[in-house]
Amino acid sequence: MRALRLFGDRDTRLVDMEPPPPPGPGEVQLRMRAVALNHIDVWGWRGMAFAKRQMPLTVGAEAVGEVAALGAGVTGWRIGQRAVPYGALTCGACRACRDGRDNLCENVRGVKGFHVDGFAQELVNQDARLLVPVPEGVAVNDAACAAITFSTVEHMLFDNARLEPGETILIQAAGSGIGTVAVKMAKALGCTVIATAGSDEKCAQARALGADHVVNYVTDRFESVARKVTQKRGVDVVFEHVGATTWAGSLLCLRMGGRLVTCGSTSGVSAETNLMMIFQRQLRIFGSFGASMRNIADGLGKMAGGLTPVIDTVAPLEDFAGALERLESRRVFGKIVVTL
Repeated sequence: MRALRLFGDRDTRLVDMEPPPPPGPGEVQLRMRAVALNHIDVWGWRGMAFAKRQMPLTVGAEAVGEVAALGAGVTGWRIGQRAVPYGALTCGACRACRDGRDNLCENVRGVKGFHVDGFAQELVNQDARLLVPVPEGVAVNDAACAAITFSTVEHMLFDNARLEPGETILIQAAGSGIGTVAVKMAKALGCTVIATAGSDEKCAQARALGADHVVNYVTDRFESVARKVTQKRGVDVVFEHVGATTWAGSLLCLRMGGRLVTCGSTSGVSAETNLMMIFQRQLRIFGSFGASMRNIADGLGKMAGGLTPVIDTVAPLEDFAGALERLESRRVFGKIVVTL
């Protein structure tokens, strides 16, 4: 079978390798159809792995496939059925896993495509318990964006920030994969959306998605716009994933008792914080990492209802490195999907 393997920093090669054995007890063999790219793929490609890993490594952390074979004891799945695999190798036994909080697993063995072999190969064996069915009517390329992109936004907005209809939300980097989804989900809920982006073109695209107010953060101060839009009250929620360059401004945008939820730090991992502002204004800051399998299912349900991801580019497996370079350069609006 074909597989896309990482041999070293920025060195990916499409190779022929032996397919996996037939699925074992409790396993499902998937024929992979598409892989969606995320910053975790860029980090791994650049050698930014935060745990030991053995090279070469099959890449791809977010994907969709269809059932090709069933192992002994597997029920509830049929050949040809489409499925989204959960990329974290959770234990399934700790309290967090039993409670459905998969992303808090106490014994996780790594993330596929980053620490261990991922999904950019034609056949993959996966524990049946780590699969989420794709509803009828959801396009393959859309479903490829469920396991990380849609689920991350679901977890940030609803499990953590508890976004409510009618609230005002500031969404940073609205042209990113999760940013575009956040705009669409917040508008579908009936919220007022202030979106930031790094160019006039992306601002126009964010407005076309439904954002009520857009700010080019390169030329304008989003803090000023947020205060003006809310008549100096401040926003209810900030959707933050940029990091150091926007952190202080994001906190300044919040109303008394406002909530900031963050899942990323692409511009830097350290930022100075005014602690007096945090406690005097009673701000709440939520760290959000990954998502649960329930979040994936909820995201797929929204896709089935018509809320689909914004796909910037669809590329063949042979152009995976070029797609990563496009994502790294931030020339994207939405998601990049690589097809098998």
